[in-house]
Amino acid sequence: MKAVLTAIALTLALPATAQDRAGDFDYYVMALSWSPNWCDQTGRNRGSPQCADGADFGWVLHGLWPQFEAGWPQDCRTPHAPPSRAMTEGMADIMGTDGLAWYQWNKHGTCSGLTARAYFETARAAYDGIRIPQAFAALTRDVTLPASLIEDAFVDANPDLPRDGVTVTCKDGAIQEARICLTKDLEPRNCGADTRRDCTLTSAAFGAID
Repeated sequence: MKAVLTAIALTLALPATAQDRAGDFDYYVMALSWSPNWCDQTGRNRGSPQCADGADFGWVLHGLWPQFEAGWPQDCRTPHAPPSRAMTEGMADIMGTDGLAWYQWNKHGTCSGLTARAYFETARAAYDGIRIPQAFAALTRDVTLPASLIEDAFVDANPDLPRDGVTVTCKDGAIQEARICLTKDLEPRNCGADTRRDCTLTSAAFGAID
């Protein structure tokens, strides 16, 4: 019996297959990436324009992901046309690059059931609907801090956001993302159990905006 339950749990934790239907999901996860850390770990080596001198990105929209209560769909078949270059370029101000916007449409936007334009409009509305804690923009030097402090800052800045509605992840000892769970109407809600993957480091690196 234990082996059967383990197998079921592993199946639920896996991303969905191409058989999943566009528009069939339970809620959204909005992933916000801390750009200075991403640039230090990955972006500058790739020559990403997100990391260019003077870009000054802080929390950028990594993506708006359709999510099941357990698991998630991706790479869904959709009847809608892919986004135009103008659409993806129009998201670069909050996503860092138009290439990320294109990638996110293909992997996640196709599962939203929306047209490409409507998906990007929804993603922007989600981003605009969450207040970014101003303390982060005021950092003038790199610091180390517990990830829970960042979660606290988001909850303090957004009174409607439940404590279990935001989770902060780490990668290689540094803050990676803040993930905020939203209903299909973009109202804050609790995250599913498999989404709450809080970073437990007591001293995670948090780079200052250049």
